Amino acid sequence: MQSKTNKKVIVVGSGLGGISTALSLALEGFDVTIHEKNEKIGGKLNTFSEAGYTYDLGPSILTLPYIFSRPFEKAGRKIEDYVNMVRVRPHWRNIFEDGVVIDLYPERDKMHKEAAKVGEPSENVDKFLKYSEDLFDLINDGYFEKGIDNAAGFRKHYGLKKFFDFDLFNNMHGSVASRFKTSYFVSIFDFFIKYVGSSAFKAPAFMNCMSTIQFRYDLWYVMGGMYNLAQGLEELMRELGIEIRLNSEISEILKDKNTGKVEGVKLVNDEIETADAVVSNMEVIPTYKRLLHEPDHFVNKIEKKYEPACSGLVIDIGLDRKYESLSHHNFLFSNNPKKHFNEVFQKKNLPGDPTLYVVAASRTDSSIAPQGCDTIKILPHIPYIDPDNPLSEDDYMNLKERVLDKMERMACPNLRDHIVHEHILTPHDISINYYSNRGSIYGVVSDRFKNFAFKAPKKSERYDNLYFAGGSVNPGGGMPMVFLCGQKVAENVVSDLTA
Repeated sequence: MQSKTNKKVIVVGSGLGGISTALSLALEGFDVTIHEKNEKIGGKLNTFSEAGYTYDLGPSILTLPYIFSRPFEKAGRKIEDYVNMVRVRPHWRNIFEDGVVIDLYPERDKMHKEAAKVGEPSENVDKFLKYSEDLFDLINDGYFEKGIDNAAGFRKHYGLKKFFDFDLFNNMHGSVASRFKTSYFVSIFDFFIKYVGSSAFKAPAFMNCMSTIQFRYDLWYVMGGMYNLAQGLEELMRELGIEIRLNSEISEILKDKNTGKVEGVKLVNDEIETADAVVSNMEVIPTYKRLLHEPDHFVNKIEKKYEPACSGLVIDIGLDRKYESLSHHNFLFSNNPKKHFNEVFQKKNLPGDPTLYVVAASRTDSSIAPQGCDTIKILPHIPYIDPDNPLSEDDYMNLKERVLDKMERMACPNLRDHIVHEHILTPHDISINYYSNRGSIYGVVSDRFKNFAFKAPKKSERYDNLYFAGGSVNPGGGMPMVFLCGQKVAENVVSDLTA
């Protein structure tokens, strides 16, 4: 840990991006204060408990644990002393309307056996994973670990020689479909796009690197519920002297019109706090709108480029029984995946036959539900909020009923008869709770034509000492990416304030 500097940084919001930034700056000797509007840290990494059932309201999958280990290691500690992470087997279960069930494993021999169930040649699996590994190593070397923020930085780092290595002329689905024989495996590997809430038919092909994130580095769960990761990080933050102010909402980021810099923040109680730099863990567009009150022409310009990723209907249910048909993680696929992607991402409609992500974490952790019972999360991807064509509560509840119909048909007979507790989040709840842009879960959409999967830059283009962390900036959504983002934001702050 570095000796103390005389520099003060305010972090607005305590999602994983804000937490990561705060930890990284504290380890460099900065004086850091986090202001969090809610009663606990974590942002979308949130939890809810009632009647013996514990629900992960947000992220349910932990990947790339080495990224989360970095601040602990730099502080001379071990993450294992703060967070109990365990591997999940199988990684997830894929359930299709015709009754086919395929489990994903990182062990190659097991994966070959699963492929054989549907006549997918094992060499197709191996070749695709090699293709994914090459993409990951390429992208990790620059975009991830160098914190590249734009096309110019991309060209400078990689040069023209590596241009074609990114599979730039294909979308994600096209490259998956060209490498697998069966529709089952195409659907499975298309849906790795779930990590960033986008469409496999619109995302660039290099997003196929996400398979390696899971197959090489494994898939993990935090015992006691994923929120225990936030609690472990909070413990480390307090040990490092980071001031965490809960129920402390920022109403404005103060700016100096003469210097082109921000000066600090104003709280909803009119308290003013100054700083050498401000890092907003609120998404970029809501920050410019809500906290900086930027003119419409500026906000409209960036809105066109950084369209929100999708939202979701988060259905958490407590059951009085278990369903052995479910693994820890499950996907119940739409019978027409292309139509599903088109409805959600192109037409911006609620899907008639959604693909469902279903989590039954009590398969790994018996502590989160009463004995013999289940805690289940069901998440269909749905469009973000359209203020010009808003959906009603009845629209969302009708979708919920279609979701339960699908669950009963494909995996959990008579599910409704066994529900003893229910908790639901709509896109409006997500927007209100976290000030996410139009209720988006994953920040900015990855679209090869809108932004080529680039998100907003980590440093403001309008204010020299304003920075952003989280899913709306590079490298984008997903737990490890937003945590990595915070580390790269801190590097920018350190470079700028100590130059």
